[in-house]
Amino acid sequence: MKQRVLMSALAALAAIVLSGCASEPAAQQSNIQPPHLEKRGNVTQLIVNGEPYLALAGELAGSSATSGIYMAEYWDAIKEAGFNTLLATVYWEQIEPEEGKFDFTRVDDMIKNARERDMKLVFLWFASWKNGVTSHIPLWMKENCEKYQLAQTKEGKPISILTTFCQANWEADAKAFAALSNHIEEVDAEEQTVIMIQIENEMGLHGHTRDYHPAAVEAFNAPVPQKLIDYLVANKDNLIPETKDAWMKAGGKTEGNWEEIFGKGDYTDELFMAWHYASYIEHVASAGKEAYPLPYFVNAWLVQPEDKHPGNYPSGGPQAQNHEMWRAAAPHVDILSPDIYLADFPGILKRYMRGGNPGFIPESKAGHPGAANAAFAFGEMGAIGYSPMGIERQLAREDFKPISWFYYAVENMSDKILQHQADGTIRGIWLKEADGPNSTNKVGDYSPVITQQEIVMGNFKIIVTLNTPRRMRDAPLPQGYAMVMQDGEKDFTILGSNVNVTFLPADGEGFVGLGRSVEGTYNDNGEWVPSRWLNGDDVQLRYDILQAIDEGFSSQGLYFNGAQPQIVKVRLYNYN
Repeated sequence: MKQRVLMSALAALAAIVLSGCASEPAAQQSNIQPPHLEKRGNVTQLIVNGEPYLALAGELAGSSATSGIYMAEYWDAIKEAGFNTLLATVYWEQIEPEEGKFDFTRVDDMIKNARERDMKLVFLWFASWKNGVTSHIPLWMKENCEKYQLAQTKEGKPISILTTFCQANWEADAKAFAALSNHIEEVDAEEQTVIMIQIENEMGLHGHTRDYHPAAVEAFNAPVPQKLIDYLVANKDNLIPETKDAWMKAGGKTEGNWEEIFGKGDYTDELFMAWHYASYIEHVASAGKEAYPLPYFVNAWLVQPEDKHPGNYPSGGPQAQNHEMWRAAAPHVDILSPDIYLADFPGILKRYMRGGNPGFIPESKAGHPGAANAAFAFGEMGAIGYSPMGIERQLAREDFKPISWFYYAVENMSDKILQHQADGTIRGIWLKEADGPNSTNKVGDYSPVITQQEIVMGNFKIIVTLNTPRRMRDAPLPQGYAMVMQDGEKDFTILGSNVNVTFLPADGEGFVGLGRSVEGTYNDNGEWVPSRWLNGDDVQLRYDILQAIDEGFSSQGLYFNGAQPQIVKVRLYNYN
């Protein structure tokens, strides 16, 4: 007995000694792969703790995460509002108040509070630029403009924006970002609370189309980097039209300065700035990836209807027309994301997801428009996440609730949605009537009017129509949405709000009837919990039956009334 006790004690001591000597990072010790992006079937998905993850996200207002006292009031309310992911800022000036001395108190507090509520975090690295302006660098940098240099006007006056043409700028940013990444790896590699990082915020140059810092002028007149020329040549057949057209119109040359390769004009200036912003961010991103390789994204300030040229919006940012520069110069940036507040959400998102760019929307609307946006992003575009902005300031507002209702409905069925994304058996519908006199859209902000959409899934044509006041429980809503998932040859799951759904045979032969329609929800285990069996008045879409038959309809369909989404499983059948 004594010998066994002694051996056990020695074994325990050896384990302690070995544990103390371990020098491998936590993620390597437990053989856990960090959060990452992975191609699954038809889409790219975010993988967290080894499983696909759908980010039902919300972003805090810019300064909120800097204070634990401020955040204490909101944590539980955010969780109760249906969010599983929170986008929160990390200020460079707050974590490195003295050069080389880091304070991660706020980072650790955010991770702790998110973990306690089973939430995930996306950190926003507010460093060299926020909204294109330099405001979040440490004071020791602000006071040393000779070393940490600023962009310049044509007249040589400084602009309060760090220039991309100063090595000391990106070296300091990359060093601080690597320190942050190292710390996240040390405290969070096993739990994977932090799942992505945004680098900077809506970067680009304000005012001028390009920087006139002396080093920038020299670079503009120098030969275009060979790295970019090689990229253009290798991807010639697949370049986005904006960049390819500029290159081809200038003669498709493979040698020359920026104006010789792309022609004279504002777009050439913008491409030049995009290359150099992206190159700067590549230094930062590569340093972070070496420390802890989380997925990184950058976000774009969109071109506004009133903008006349680059500089009205931040020139050289990751706007859709600049994506080739960013892909070529910044391979360690995983997603080029749009902040979408303009009316044509579907059109903008499609443009930003060209060329296989994954879909993540870090800033957009809440409420019922936000729910419609998210449904389209998840269902039609295979997006990995959607995030309304400034959520803690809106939680008490009545018009905020529809995004929470949508997230509640989606959360327990997210595994199902993710699998349908990978299988290519899901569609997203976004409907909108004409803007009324109380529209908040800017002048010139194109708001598409789409009150009906037809899709084909398997052997069925599915028609989704914006609801009408006759069937509404509440006042008519200007928008409607649906996600349609095909579970089998004749089986569908539909999540919808403010729409009617009807079914026809795809080949036009015969009729389609509703064999069984059951409303329900998904529980915490992702299991279907049936509720009402829908029939009679609840599925009789039309009573002009003879007219409906002449049009090929069975006269039955599904109602999704009001702003609160419903989930219905339907089994169809064919008859002649």
